[in-house]
Amino acid sequence: MNLEEKINNDIRDAMKSKDQAWLRGARAIKAAILLAKTDGSGLALDQDREIKLLQKLVKQRQDSLAIYEAQNRADLAQVEREEIEIIQRYLPQPVTGEELESFIRGLIQAEGASGIKDMGRIMGLATKGLSGKADGKTISEIVKKLLTA
Repeated sequence: MNLEEKINNDIRDAMKSKDQAWLRGARAIKAAILLAKTDGSGLALDQDREIKLLQKLVKQRQDSLAIYEAQNRADLAQVEREEIEIIQRYLPQPVTGEELESFIRGLIQAEGASGIKDMGRIMGLATKGLSGKADGKTISEIVKKLLTA
């Protein structure tokens, strides 16, 4: 079952159970899927593209959450927190810090990277290998730490 079918089923279930938070989150994902399918790029909505789409939705809500918290808008911040939680349920399980560091160490050894000059190459491989399981900022920090050590 692909993401679109799963979302359609979850929207139906949320409507039956009258879970407004779940319904909002699932509808936001469905709208993003429809936009991606009709954006004119001609790209298929494969699993990698679905993950990127979900990550983008989470990032947008995190940015909004930061703004609402800065403006002391607890009501709007709560809505964003709920939607973040729901959207994250559709993302792959994130890796722990230890697993992430171990994966990157393995990449560095396999590629024979020796210094910060190899950061771009290792970042590309790590980002592709950890798609949806870790954010780019965390990956970057660990790659930089390991290459400069």
